[in-house]
Amino acid sequence: MKRREFIAGLAIAATLRLPAFAQKSTLPVIGFLSSRSPGESEAVVSKFREGLGESGYVIGENVLVDYRWAEGRYERLATLAADLIALRVAVLFAAGGPPAALAAKAATSTIPVVFSAVPDPVRLGLVTSLGRPGGNLTGMSTFTADLGAKEVELLKELVPTIKALVYLVNPSNPSGELEVASAVAAARAAGIEVQVLKASTESELESIFASWPSADGLIVAGEPFFDSQRSRIVALVAKHGTPAMYSWRENVVLGGLISYGSSLTDSYRKAGAYTGRILKGEKPADLPVMQPTKFEMAINLKTAKTLGIVVPPTLLARADEVIE
Repeated sequence: MKRREFIAGLAIAATLRLPAFAQKSTLPVIGFLSSRSPGESEAVVSKFREGLGESGYVIGENVLVDYRWAEGRYERLATLAADLIALRVAVLFAAGGPPAALAAKAATSTIPVVFSAVPDPVRLGLVTSLGRPGGNLTGMSTFTADLGAKEVELLKELVPTIKALVYLVNPSNPSGELEVASAVAAARAAGIEVQVLKASTESELESIFASWPSADGLIVAGEPFFDSQRSRIVALVAKHGTPAMYSWRENVVLGGLISYGSSLTDSYRKAGAYTGRILKGEKPADLPVMQPTKFEMAINLKTAKTLGIVVPPTLLARADEVIE
């Protein structure tokens, strides 16, 4: 399927209302609630479908999916979740981290919920424990809240002269403060000044970069609103010539300098497989929250050259993906 056709299909699916096609089918329906945008979610949605396939489900053949996209506007999630719950979906997949997962939890205590990319689901109150979630939620965790120190370490290795760092976070994301803490502690321990800047809207992003502070480096938190603004953020960072660290390789593919984090696509694939298992009768309470097993570092050599950065051979050797 061509990319344009894929995205168009997602957009059309997002406008459908279940009663319009439920009369023609008795297939189970998955509610797909995402904090993100359909245009930048092509790869992860494809992996979700792949995971469903591993459990024996093919969309359009023995299962249907109804999509709702918040497009980075978290205040829409409660309404979108309620909409899907009213359609009596068989499983609700909460995509795009804590905002969607918390909205799904608030919307239902009976319909099974699978979440993706949640840094600390226990601390956020989504599950009782990772091994025995309890209730109606389970899903995929990430270590983004604990990777801040590693990101500082890698950025420092890439730019040894760094003395001042900006950490960009979305205050609307409840996991934001968790992610900032480890990064700030590691930076200060390395003698690096840290300024935390906050943005939860497009205008706030533009305002931050319009009055960009003097900084030797930037870390962009891995979170859904920033994902929905991925191209814009990478372009704004390039305009200021600041070496930047991201959580996801997708930013580096678009021209970002370096990324380190768990694999988003792998998380969605596993979430798809869990969703299929629940459709077959397994209970979320009995399915352990899955921890990431795949971490990846990506480096864009073209961007490094533009910034006048010579990437250390030791760092290149450890990179999972090098873009030239």
